[in-house]
Amino acid sequence: MPNMAVRVMVASRNYADFASEATFDIKKCDIHRLEEEPPTQAVLTREEGLQYYRTMQTIRRMELKSDQLYKQKIIRGFCHLYDGQEACCVGLESGINPTDHLITAYRAHGYTYTRGVSVKEILAELTGRRGGCAKGKGGSMHMYAKNFYGGNGIVPLGAGVALACKFFGKNEICLSLYGDGAANQGQIFETYNMAALWKLPCIFICENNRYGMGTSVERAAASTDYYKRGDYIPGLRVDGMDVLCVREATKFAADHCRSGKVGDYILEYFNPDLLFFCVVVFETSYFIFHGPILMELQTYHYHGHSMSDPGVSYRTREEIQEVRSKSDPITLLKDRMLNNNLSNVED
Repeated sequence: MPNMAVRVMVASRNYADFASEATFDIKKCDIHRLEEEPPTQAVLTREEGLQYYRTMQTIRRMELKSDQLYKQKIIRGFCHLYDGQEACCVGLESGINPTDHLITAYRAHGYTYTRGVSVKEILAELTGRRGGCAKGKGGSMHMYAKNFYGGNGIVPLGAGVALACKFFGKNEICLSLYGDGAANQGQIFETYNMAALWKLPCIFICENNRYGMGTSVERAAASTDYYKRGDYIPGLRVDGMDVLCVREATKFAADHCRSGKVGDYILEYFNPDLLFFCVVVFETSYFIFHGPILMELQTYHYHGHSMSDPGVSYRTREEIQEVRSKSDPITLLKDRMLNNNLSNVED
């Protein structure tokens, strides 16, 4: 008991000695058709750092457990794991509002968690149980939550959600995510055109993890500058392995979408039976959005495309290990916090 009391006293003294926040230099984003750019410095508070670290660790452990359950044949069917890309979902979520909307591709477990679904509900869904967030009927690819529309293979759906945001006149935006493989599909360019034409509040986000279903980006795309693919739509290329870089770029992109103006809502109505035409002006306001923006997150996943893909036939184990040792998002955040007195190893 005396030893326990000493440990508690030491811990409380160390807690008081921690810095409340620190400022970090982050990688400069490449920009396209933008006069301004995201900041190259980011402020991180101790509370934010611990929250980001806990969330990324939870997602990492959940994915590793999913890998184990799949190999035990407790999880069946499709299963796309997210380990290695945790800075993307945590950084994006920290840069938007809970009322904003998000729709992603098949690698959806991390976003399901950051959108508020518990680990228990996600694992129940993966194992086909009725306690899952889609009652066990959606599995790995189709999980849903409030303002979250699951994993999809159809990119234009995100533009549809953004159109709804504009139609209802709320200050809400939609994040529409897809991979580097989907970036080469024709439908996405039609969606770019529609979103730009109608000035939809949509952030198109390409998670470039270097391989689309086992094919490297160099073999699949004549140009790998995915952030420029929107042509007339502004773009950003972001270090997707750094949660702070993703957070700051997301805030910048969200502000860009919302940087329109506020106007009065005008409803025009024609009644053919009464042969009159009226205009009704409500006191409530709606937002005129600036239009879409495109983000490319340069990231990496440690597993293959899905559980049926070992992920080592088209890339070497040495390549995976090099990314783990030099660019792992969890290790990067941990080292920053330890080296700047925001936390200690015990935390």
